[in-house]
Parts: sequence; structure tokens; C-alpha cells
Amino acid sequence: MSTTIDRAVLAVGLALVAGHGGAADEKARAFAFGTTPSPEELSKFVSPLPDGRGLPAGSGSVAQGKEVYEQQCAACHGQNLQGGLGDRLIGGRGTLVNGDPTKPPVKTVESYWPYATTLFDYIKRAMPLAAPGSLANDQVYAVSAYILSEAKIIPGDTVLDAKNLANVTMPNRDGFIPDPRPEKFPPAAKTPHQERRMATTSK
Repeated sequence: MSTTIDRAVLAVGLALVAGHGGAADEKARAFAFGTTPSPEELSKFVSPLPDGRGLPAGSGSVAQGKEVYEQQCAACHGQNLQGGLGDRLIGGRGTLVNGDPTKPPVKTVESYWPYATTLFDYIKRAMPLAAPGSLANDQVYAVSAYILSEAKIIPGDTVLDAKNLANVTMPNRDGFIPDPRPEKFPPAAKTPHQERRMATTSK
């Protein structure tokens, strides 16, 4: 290795060290705005995973969910969940993949969404439109139960809670495939790229 290259490598190393120290200083610096969220504020934030981790305590029945739906949801999503100002919520099974170009896919909670926990998460965060985040956990479980029942995914006497919501099998659960990110790709030596060589010119 030449002296010039040695110096270049050393310079890059020193720059990285200096940059790391600067980043540490930035983290320690106060920005003089914002506040640290309280435990009560954090308790309102939920982010459930497909397996149910992160779901809050609470429960709700289909019957209770119908009442909440009629009061908070029907104005946008329709009395029969058929859609209106808001999206259609049920129906559409079998329309996502078909050989008829004149029949577009009908994407609903019933036909498209792979996990029931996603339904809870979305309602909790974003509904109702005029007051997102205002529904109690029990109400969200109840509305989720009502929608899933109307979609014929769960029985009408179901009571959903943090223990059984993730066990609900959605019709399109197997309609998605894992997304192979670059970190999961095989090493370059095991791909066709290993055979690619830059063309050399003979003198």
C-alpha cells in the first residue's frame, strides 16, 4: 500500500471518529422545545403486531360494536358497511385475482387485510374521522368484532380481546408474501453477478 493511500485511509478514519463524537454531542444537547411524554400519554399509544403483542387491555362484543358503529361509523362507511364517504368495509372476496379485466378488485377489510390486529390498530389511531383516537379500547374491540362478524369471519356472539384477536384468521392472510429485503439476499458470490466480468481490451 502506498504512502498516499495510507494517508487517505487515516484521514477517513479520523473523520469518522470526529463525526461520531459530534453526533454524541448533538444527542446530549437540549433543543429547548417539546416535553417528555408522561406515562399516561404513552398509555394511549398502541402499536399491535400481527401476533397480538402490543394490544391493550379491554374487550368488546359484536352487539356492543353495532351500537358504536351506528353512532360513530355509519355516517361515512354506510349503514350496512357498504361504503359511502368512507371505504367499503366488507365483501369483495375472490375479486383480488381474476381473469376478467372488466372486474376490478374490491379491496375491503374482508377481502384484503391479512391480520385482524391491523383493523384494531387502524380504528384506534385514525377513527372516527372527526375525532381520531377518541374511542376507548373497549369500543375499538367492539367495532372490530362487529365488522369481522358482518364479514362472516367470526361468529355473531364473539367477544374480542387482547388474547383472541390475533387468533382470528383473515380470508386473505395467505395472499401476501414476505418482502425479501437486501439483507436477506444471498451473498454476491452466490448470485449470477459473480460471472460478470469487466471486458478487457488487448493492446
